[in-house]
Amino acid sequence: MTNEPTLVFIPCFSGAPWDLAQLTPLAHRPQRTFRLPEGVADMEAYADAAAAHVADLDDYVLVGDSFGANIALALAVRRPTGLRALVMSGGFAANPVSSPIWRSAMRGMGRLRGGPYRQLALRAHAHRLASPHDRAGQIPWSQADSRRLFLDNTPAPSFGARVSAALTADYTDRLDRVGVPTLIITPSHDKLIGEQAAQTMRTGIAGAREIVLDRTGHMFRFTHPETYARAVETFLTKTTRDRELTRAAR
Repeated sequence: MTNEPTLVFIPCFSGAPWDLAQLTPLAHRPQRTFRLPEGVADMEAYADAAAAHVADLDDYVLVGDSFGANIALALAVRRPTGLRALVMSGGFAANPVSSPIWRSAMRGMGRLRGGPYRQLALRAHAHRLASPHDRAGQIPWSQADSRRLFLDNTPAPSFGARVSAALTADYTDRLDRVGVPTLIITPSHDKLIGEQAAQTMRTGIAGAREIVLDRTGHMFRFTHPETYARAVETFLTKTTRDRELTRAAR
């Protein structure tokens, strides 16, 4: 039996459950993940789904990547009683797409079906996800790998629904409601999300810590899973130590 909180890994935009076997530095901790519901166009509904997956847990840590980071944030601002810490990577508090042209393009991509979805939308999205560092990771990655991730896991209606959810979500004015230790993990190269998103969360969440993983891109959970997991493990170890010191001082 363990007294450690369960790490709950919330999927990215693809909706696919995390591959927990790759996160070897975290292997000693209790973990779980799940698949995102399909065809959901509202971030609060995704937060409801995440809440259902932690309903049986007394102590847990939310770990959300990209779109999953926004879901984790949406749940964290509700201040659920079992939440002990929050980890967000490549995430955002509000619509991360600053370009009006790209926002329109995303909405258009979200309406594509069949061949145009597979050949146009997913190729364009894979291009936006890519970085110069992907092939040099612990698991070399390519745009074709990103496209395959979505082909295998993301029906076109779900892609479109998640575009709507991402473009309309805004938790900026509720960041001060996050009341647990928070880690923001940022890749050094991210043309999809950009630098402002992490800065907004770091400023709005009291005591939030940010680390930038050098020579990584938006897909760093896939390309650098050990580096990613070590960052989470270091944060959790320090969080536990700080909690124990606080208790001892009482």
